[in-house]
Amino acid sequence: MTDISNFMKPFTQQEPIPAAAIERAVEIMQSGRLHRYNLAEGDSNEASQLEREYAEWQGVDYCVACTSGGYAIQLALRACGVMPGDKILANAYTLAPVPGAIHNVGGVAVLVDIDSDYHIDMADLEAKAVASGARFLLLSHMRGHIADMDRLADICERLDICMIEDCAHTMGASWRNQRSGNFGKAAAFSTQTYKHMNSGEGGFLTTNDPVVAARAVVSSGSYMLYGRHGAIPAEEVFAEVKLLSPNYSGRMDHLRAALLRAQLPAIEDSISRWNVLYDTLAARLRAMKGVVIPSRRQEEFYVGSSIQFQANGLKRDQIPLLMEACAARGVELKWFGDDEPKAFTSRYDSWKYIDDIPHLPGTLAVLEKTLDMRVPLTFDVQDCHLIADIIEQEVRQLLP
Repeated sequence: MTDISNFMKPFTQQEPIPAAAIERAVEIMQSGRLHRYNLAEGDSNEASQLEREYAEWQGVDYCVACTSGGYAIQLALRACGVMPGDKILANAYTLAPVPGAIHNVGGVAVLVDIDSDYHIDMADLEAKAVASGARFLLLSHMRGHIADMDRLADICERLDICMIEDCAHTMGASWRNQRSGNFGKAAAFSTQTYKHMNSGEGGFLTTNDPVVAARAVVSSGSYMLYGRHGAIPAEEVFAEVKLLSPNYSGRMDHLRAALLRAQLPAIEDSISRWNVLYDTLAARLRAMKGVVIPSRRQEEFYVGSSIQFQANGLKRDQIPLLMEACAARGVELKWFGDDEPKAFTSRYDSWKYIDDIPHLPGTLAVLEKTLDMRVPLTFDVQDCHLIADIIEQEVRQLLP
């Protein structure tokens, strides 16, 4: 077989922050007024303007800018009424901040199996909801895979379950033209470096529920300066909750808000570019012997900032060999089926702080051979073909 060139670009390199954001950030740093409530007469409130702009783009009434996506999840759980000891349903295929948020608020995680397409298993969800009596679902749209939201909404309505959406990987995605994050009572988004907008760390809580919004604003750390937020309910709603909502200090500062305000107008273009790269890789992977990539449903509009595939033609003990071979040629793959957590990836049974970790055969079977790869916008279509060529060659070397 003809040798293929190695890939030379880093998988962790993001696009530069826009020049306008850098200029505005320098102005903010020169002023010394980084805290979102520290404003002089005539100052622009970057955080408040970002909240208004993001709420309008997302198509919701209220938005709270937060220090991280993980904090936004915790805040959403608390604002929706989760109390210590409450059981919270959650799909087992997710990243560690999701069960971490449940643990942080004193909830009890009830892990739910997934199906072969990385979606929450509806039958297992319904069975565990009935058996546990859980009244909350923290749904992670893990790696941008959106479940059948019509069916999911029906289950939640019939069983009186409050849905909170973790949309760290689905900013801009939708189901039947309804944006991800607009199905549940509240949603959390991330603007961590590897997400769809980049402020290093950061996030949003969004909701159409005025009480949830008021609780979230006060608990984010507004003190009694909640009126300086940009997308909030009326004063009478705050009057009901402001003395009953603890301050957890997780608000966003002006510096990060300025970085994000400059990126938001370009997000639709970024999504289009991501999907060109994703579709190129998906078509190549789908055609490979020994590799399976789940099909996307027609109702789903995804954002392809990462891609997952299953090396089903290989044995489990060959997966590390494939990763090593690809890494030696510059292609960075992650494995969600590893027995030991590595970097950002971990399997649900490694979260030992969860009591009574269940055996989830569907999740284990899917993750056993699931490989994950970032698709940064610093790549182009030609890069995607070279990456696919390398994966294909290395998979063939290991096939029987």
